[in-house]
Amino acid sequence: MARILLVEDEPALVITLTDMLKGEGYEVESSSNGREAKNRILREAFDLVILDVMLPGMNGFDICKAVREQGHTMPILMLTARDQTRDKVQGLRTGADDYLAKPFDPHELLARIEALLRRAPALTRSSEWQEFGDIRLDLQIGRVFRAGEKVDLSERELALLRYLIERRGTVVSRDELLLNVWGYSTAPTTRTVDVHIAMLRQKLERDPKNPELIVTVHSQGYRFI
Repeated sequence: MARILLVEDEPALVITLTDMLKGEGYEVESSSNGREAKNRILREAFDLVILDVMLPGMNGFDICKAVREQGHTMPILMLTARDQTRDKVQGLRTGADDYLAKPFDPHELLARIEALLRRAPALTRSSEWQEFGDIRLDLQIGRVFRAGEKVDLSERELALLRYLIERRGTVVSRDELLLNVWGYSTAPTTRTVDVHIAMLRQKLERDPKNPELIVTVHSQGYRFI
């Protein structure tokens, strides 16, 4: 079941489209303010966004541009009351995947949504994303965002983070990490694990000195919460 964000400030249209889309089996969320919608798209996982151009707070063109600059690749279908070529071109240049002018036939909207979802790579689907506080990540393709900002991790940092998350809630010892992340069959005297944990905290934690995600368990190792 695809999760769709409907960004529209006409209450009647929101009700109509929400009922129609839910009737087709989609999970639908809505937002009527442009700035609020942008923040939701950056922080939550959606399979597709239906985005009106004329919105309070921030227009659809600027939202689309900001979302694409942050690396989000979900399909975006833009709606507008203006049926001018320059508006369509501007929407497509800012990263929209399709464009539909109001008034439109609901069946055409459904057909376009289905087509966009079929073409969307599986790696853009919400089921691939995980969220922990303000951290949003897709470990399959190695993309990590914190508060909407892309976080660059080395391959080793990504492998370490993946291992911790896969065992979240469980205490993982340094020896286990050295064996399974670094491939050491014997545990040398090294602070490699501690150094990499510290680097991850610097990049992911709000307060690295008081970590909330990757915590130290005294004399045992680390646990991802």
